[in-house]
Amino acid sequence: MSETTSSDPASTSPEADILAALGPRLVVLVGMMGAGKSTIGRRLAARLKLPFVDADSEIEVAAGMTIPEIFEIHGEPHFRDGEARVIARLLESGPAVLATGGGSFMREETRRRIGAKAVSIWLKADADIIMRRVRRRADRPLLQTSDPAATVSRLMTEREPVYQHADITIASRDVPHEKIVEECLIALHGRLCGEGTNDAAGILGAAR
Repeated sequence: MSETTSSDPASTSPEADILAALGPRLVVLVGMMGAGKSTIGRRLAARLKLPFVDADSEIEVAAGMTIPEIFEIHGEPHFRDGEARVIARLLESGPAVLATGGGSFMREETRRRIGAKAVSIWLKADADIIMRRVRRRADRPLLQTSDPAATVSRLMTEREPVYQHADITIASRDVPHEKIVEECLIALHGRLCGEGTNDAAGILGAAR
């Protein structure tokens, strides 16, 4: 993956500051299915002028089949092993913005790799928002159950204590996508550039 942007040390752009501090690392979005990782990730990548990569799409390309097909033919453990290998490869190809599958951050090895190679953002969404976003989609193997809402509740109970290990937490909610992107940029600027949240918000607001 080739770098698509170069930073200017004299620039006062907050996006340029983030890029300079990020270096070869990635920004990795984690969280539940339906949290908006791909949607927000594409817009965040555009603001930072970085490539956007969707881990699920890369897994499907590597496997030559869709994720539902992988689950049906090979089972979830096989999928998780392949997912870990693909993410490990993608983490060597920064800088970029990477959206990951909901279960990928649960593997300790993957969390360690993300910690070493990236800055992680947990897009935290409530159960009702997740259900509204995913209920009509047939490409979520883990929700092919008799009670998808109960499944989402169980997965959130299992996963949220692990998602909390992400470097940054942003609330994913029903607001314009650009608002969530702006909050991600403010948090990245604060973490990477040593600015307080309010200072970073002022810089980003003035730059718009």
